[in-house]
Amino acid sequence: MPDDITLLTVPVFSTLCNAAFALRREVFVIEQQIPESEEFDADDLTATHLVAIAAGNVVGTLRIIDAPEHAKLGRVVVAKAWRGKGISTRMLERAMDIARRRGQSRFHLTAQHDKLGVYEKLGFVAYGEPFDDGSGILHLRMKTY
Repeated sequence: MPDDITLLTVPVFSTLCNAAFALRREVFVIEQQIPESEEFDADDLTATHLVAIAAGNVVGTLRIIDAPEHAKLGRVVVAKAWRGKGISTRMLERAMDIARRRGQSRFHLTAQHDKLGVYEKLGFVAYGEPFDDGSGILHLRMKTY
């Protein structure tokens, strides 16, 4: 993991959050061809947005949605040039720390089937059957206990 990565929570529609939305559009909508109408939703308005900054740019992002029964982590993305450097793991660890400080002890997410290992290293366990969330990409539900 590069030492010069900064992780910040940012307000929705701030300059850094808008850069995070642009990264999500680049990866999910353009690269993975997920419909934009499925990528952005009302949860973005109330979620906590976390960004990873390197070399002056947003190179990763995720969001935390607080629910009574768990914190839902989602929209985890890292820019193509920065993948494989541990950024998503570091962002997930920070997001879980943020949620724990808010009183959460359980976490939930849906993971693209080829990304399960990232989450398993953090204690997530897959459950249920694989499903297509409408994007054409198989996902699995995952949670911590």
